[in-house]
Amino acid sequence: EVQLQAWGGLVQAGGSLRLSCEASGFTFDDYGIGWFRQAPGKEREGLSCIASSDGSTYYADSVKGRFTISSDNAKNTVYLQMNKLKPEDTAVYYCAAAFLGGFRTEVRGPLFEAIYDYWGQGTLVTVSS
Repeated sequence: EVQLQAWGGLVQAGGSLRLSCEASGFTFDDYGIGWFRQAPGKEREGLSCIASSDGSTYYADSVKGRFTISSDNAKNTVYLQMNKLKPEDTAVYYCAAAFLGGFRTEVRGPLFEAIYDYWGQGTLVTVSS
């Protein structure tokens, strides 16, 4: 059974939070892992992704310089370090897995949702003002 489990939390504006996504049920090195979020009343947006096999990363412009993605392949876990958080970062955050074939070749970029095969259940991040 494929599982992607993520954990979020509550933080004050200006603070930091690290999200974790633990993967199981598939070969971690064969997939890229992405982070997405959906704020109330808004469409889901892609934030960042990482290819587990070589550590290459990609960031959406909206989070460059504030968010950092990393992976611990020994633990099949991907992290999203979020700094300087703002109330508008409040959202449900999802991690998802995309087979590397599509992850590397998708012309619309590695955060194109349709290439992601597996999705976690989402975790709420609340940034209080």
